[in-house]
Formats: sequence, C-alpha cells, structure tokens
Amino acid sequence: MFLNAGSVVRGVMVLLAVASLLSWTILIAKSVELVRVRLALSRAERVLGEANTLNLGEEWTRDRGGIAHRLVMAAEAEREQSQDIPDDREGLKERIVLHLERLEAAEGRRLMRGTGLLATIGATSPFVGLFGTVWGIMTSFTGIAASKATSLAVVAPGIAEALLATALGLVAAIPAVVIYNHLARQSAACRAQVADLTSLVMRLVSRDLGRMQAPTTSGQIVRLGTTRDARTAGGE
Repeated sequence: MFLNAGSVVRGVMVLLAVASLLSWTILIAKSVELVRVRLALSRAERVLGEANTLNLGEEWTRDRGGIAHRLVMAAEAEREQSQDIPDDREGLKERIVLHLERLEAAEGRRLMRGTGLLATIGATSPFVGLFGTVWGIMTSFTGIAASKATSLAVVAPGIAEALLATALGLVAAIPAVVIYNHLARQSAACRAQVADLTSLVMRLVSRDLGRMQAPTTSGQIVRLGTTRDARTAGGE
C-alpha cells in the first residue's frame, strides 16, 4: 500500500513515521533523565535535612552540584551582598525567596525541555494524516475519472492507500499525547522536590539568622553563617 501510494501520500507517511519515532525516543531519553534527577533530588533532600547551617549545606552539596547546590549558593550570595544592611532579617529572607523562586522556575522549564515537540506531534499528526488521505482520495478519483472505470476493484485500492495516512497519523498522535502526559506528571513530581529543597534552604537561612541574634553566655553575638554552635562561639 505504501509503494502504490502517490509521492505526496508517501511523503506524509514518512513524516508521520519519523514523528512517531521521535516520540518514543523522547520517552526513553526523558525517562532516564527524570529518574536520575529524582534520585539526585532525593539525596539532596537528605543532605540538606541533616545540615545544621547554610555553610554546612553548601559544603555537603558542593561535590554533588545540581539544583541543590545552586539554591544554597544563591542564598549564600544574597546573604553576603546584604551584609551592609543592618537589622534587615525579613528583607533578607524576602530577597532570598525571590532568588530561589527564579531558580526553581528555571529548573522547571529545564525539566520540561523537549516535551513541547510531543505536544506538537500529538496536536498536528491527525491533521497531517488527514491531509494525506484527502490528497490520496483526490488522486484516486482523478485516476478513476481518467480510466472511466467505476468498479469496486478499481476504486477500493486507492482509497485504502489514502486512508493509511490517517491511520498513521493516529498511530503517531495517540502515543505522543500519552507520553507527554506521563512526562508532565514526572516533571511535576521533580518540581515538587525542588520546592522542598527551597524550603530546606530557607530553613537553614532562618536558623542562621536566629543564631546571629542569639546572645551567648558571655554576651557576644554569634556571627551569621558560622558552623559552630552558640556555646562554642561564646567560649572563644
């Protein structure tokens, strides 16, 4: 049926076959990527959950890299840039939250990268297949008119070849839509983990700010970002 179809219909079929192949390729590639990301995020959650200060969190996530380290470094950078602003704990928290939200949104866009092609394939493949079918039927009717033969044996093969394009369009579109929804759910789960990391980083920031204001036994103030507890700092 493919070989007997016209050149336009064959081109449409080849295009739909390539689109279907791309859908399955994206599924495999993104699934592997998202599994790795989720494992890395889970490890980062454990590390930041065990850390007691922001400096310690930065040290523990340094070798792992990834979004967790970028979040910690963003909080560190904003904290250092705000050292000349006195008594601005709430303002510092707000600025850090804004910076972390930008990083979180950028990570969400990165996780969804490549899935837009799936949406395009799922939305356009049926119409591309329909175009191939309409063109094939037009060609068949033109041939029938030229041959002046109206028997079913003459009409049926051309129409069947044309309808194959619509079938291939559905074969390409349905998996693409299912794959897109699956990857969207997986990406949403990863984004939720990134949001959890943001909360953990803000918890460390809040702890450090609290220590900065907490007087030691000798009346001294613990510096922001120290990795030692108040008792040790007071004894020095």
